[in-house]
Amino acid sequence: MTAADQQSHPSAVPTADIPVVILCGGMGTRLREASEQLPKGLVDVGGRPILWHIMKTYSHYGFRRFVLCLGYKGDMIKSYFLDSRVRSSDLTLHTNGSKPLEFHTDTSDEDWEITFVETGLTTATGARIARAAKYLDAPRFALTYGDGIGAVDISAALDQHVASGLTGTLTGVHPSGRYGEMQVVGDVVKEFNEKPTTQTDYVNGGFFFFERSFVDGYLDADRTEEMLEHAPLGRLARDGQLGVYKHEGYWLGMDTFRDWKELNGLWDAGKAEWKVWKD
Repeated sequence: MTAADQQSHPSAVPTADIPVVILCGGMGTRLREASEQLPKGLVDVGGRPILWHIMKTYSHYGFRRFVLCLGYKGDMIKSYFLDSRVRSSDLTLHTNGSKPLEFHTDTSDEDWEITFVETGLTTATGARIARAAKYLDAPRFALTYGDGIGAVDISAALDQHVASGLTGTLTGVHPSGRYGEMQVVGDVVKEFNEKPTTQTDYVNGGFFFFERSFVDGYLDADRTEEMLEHAPLGRLARDGQLGVYKHEGYWLGMDTFRDWKELNGLWDAGKAEWKVWKD
């Protein structure tokens, strides 16, 4: 059973006006076989960019406002969304004069508002968010990476964040089991599992929620080398203002060609657990 067959509850907090910031400025240097000519967010999973999959996940939970922090080949990400609408619509182009492009039909299934923000070619994640600050016009915002995919109950994460009263909440996930797990007694292997059967440690899986005050209090647009995951989150944790939403289901960060093959294999087999939306 895929995640689309499971029940998901709507958030107690209205989601339509909450901006969703997606960090999609990466180069995908370890994905060269799949993305030599593409920004990482446009790498294909099941016929659609991984960025689209992430946005569909949020859209399933009622989010519709997206702020894309662009960097490497950001023009290609802009073109993907602009061209998608042009390809699917009847339109009139005025080649002489200042009239805008006229769309007569729109067959898109999504009601999305997408803001594209040029945040710099090599800018680190913390400064990218700060450079998008003027588009974060709500009391809080969501944030995630442009390469992490999972069957995360985003409504539940939001509800926990709001109830906690904390400045920030991240989603804790279990890292994918890459190697065989062994139980060893002396020099003898007593149990061997191809993939670990139990995992207790959590890592940062993205799918954050932050109060708007986080940007002004912890980030600086001029600190171009400052990663969100270093000083800002570290200080937030020391201040006792960083919560964790524990996700026990599927999650994968698409960092390597192997990850890309895994995601496409699951999609092709109809076992994409992150597909929480229905066609």
